[in-house]
Amino acid sequence: MIRPVTGALLDDLPATEVRRVTVDDTARWLALGWGDMRRSPVLSLGFGAVFAAVGHLLTAGLAQAGMGSLVLPLGAGFMLLAPFLAVAFYEISRRHELGEKPDLAGVAMAWRRNPAGLGNMALVLILALFAWVQLALLLFMLFFAANPPPFEGFILDILSTPRGLSFLMVGTALGGALASVVFAISAVSLPMLLDRPVPAGVAVKASLAAVFANWRVMIGWALAIALITFAGMALFFVGLIVALPLVGHATWHAYRTVVV
Repeated sequence: MIRPVTGALLDDLPATEVRRVTVDDTARWLALGWGDMRRSPVLSLGFGAVFAAVGHLLTAGLAQAGMGSLVLPLGAGFMLLAPFLAVAFYEISRRHELGEKPDLAGVAMAWRRNPAGLGNMALVLILALFAWVQLALLLFMLFFAANPPPFEGFILDILSTPRGLSFLMVGTALGGALASVVFAISAVSLPMLLDRPVPAGVAVKASLAAVFANWRVMIGWALAIALITFAGMALFFVGLIVALPLVGHATWHAYRTVVV
């Protein structure tokens, strides 16, 4: 059952009402996202392929430079930027919802619907990524006392030595904390900014209200997004061709369900 939520977090959002959702809703979001992807396979998979190619090139470049171990923190950092990168998928779903046929030019220029709001959110996410990269480099210095080591043997090291396990636990805790904050402020804010001419601050407050009102369901939703995305990365980034459109389209439907 979906019920409206009110409270202090919404006091300055008179035009926004947040609903309560259930775990069943998250399955429905994924099903609707899959449907949107099937309705516009060329656009959805095309944008997914672009992001997958960029990820593959970055990985190859780091490996060539002898810093392959940075692939893991950069993969986690990608999750911080993903909500903004998915704007194209939000636009495809928005147009389907309106009964319109998405086209490449319209989807590529979707940011023009709210350039100030989307631009401000992009800046926030870029700053979060920068903070994460700095933390990751600091962890490498603390635990490995050197520049990021080559990828060869790095995975075995972090899984089989006390130093590696400590690095993994601390990095996971710090990355998880930062990712939780980013998820809370972006869960519905970016689709909302694409859909409505509101400033970034209003969209962020609506996102926080939605997450806090549905925190149990939203924790599961965040984990589902992370698992789908990391599964796509694990397949040499090829899986992102499908994973990113699926998550992006589903996020649009999550927004449309949670925010009236």
